[in-house]
Amino acid sequence: MTILVTRPSPAGEQLIVRLRALGRVAYHTPLIEFSPGRELGSLSELLSSLATGDLVFILSQHAVNYAHRTLHHQSYPWPARLTYYAIGRATGLKMHTLSGLPILYPPDRETSETLLELPGLQNLAGKKALILRGNGGRELLGETLAERGADVSFCECYQRCPVYYDGSEQSSHWQRAGIDTLVVTSAEMLQQLYTLVPEYYRTSWLLRCSLVVVSERIATLAQQLGWQEIRVAENADNDALIRALQ
Repeated sequence: MTILVTRPSPAGEQLIVRLRALGRVAYHTPLIEFSPGRELGSLSELLSSLATGDLVFILSQHAVNYAHRTLHHQSYPWPARLTYYAIGRATGLKMHTLSGLPILYPPDRETSETLLELPGLQNLAGKKALILRGNGGRELLGETLAERGADVSFCECYQRCPVYYDGSEQSSHWQRAGIDTLVVTSAEMLQQLYTLVPEYYRTSWLLRCSLVVVSERIATLAQQLGWQEIRVAENADNDALIRALQ
């Protein structure tokens, strides 16, 4: 097994180090990189507008990092009067470590669907909800919270930017390296990878690779694009990805 990890830094590099320590052959080619979001400057103002018991949703560790750094520079602590939710365990623990506050998150999968199953999110009449996220992404969480009665607002804490590669040159390099297993952690990156690889390499190599993804939704997209050997990790963190690769 020769593994290509496409997840961004630093998590992608950390996964590579761990795989190589286990004796695996693994390469890292991040498909996206991150920069500060356009709405970070208004985060403290948005938090100030929330009343006791209103909700804050953190959708990734990148959102935590960029938001916390900004608030720290402004000497503005995370308000303890609010109820905080994270998309999953890793994001929740990161937020708890930085803020010292209790964070609620689903016990298993890191998806909007499992987050929305939590008991405290079923009836939200009269509540405000602030969602901290990257640019773009799914609208399911915001739409569902609004349907359940919440007044929803967003703060773009970071931007995802595609990393440019020459598709033909990169595909040739990957194929020569003997890559036969791909790790892809978002639908956006899966589509980007598929589009990057020219049709010749797509049919002769890419779609023949084994694919490890982090949700059933991404697995469904992979099937639609033409992959046949697909494994779904229990979660989006590196521990779960290593288990799926073993």
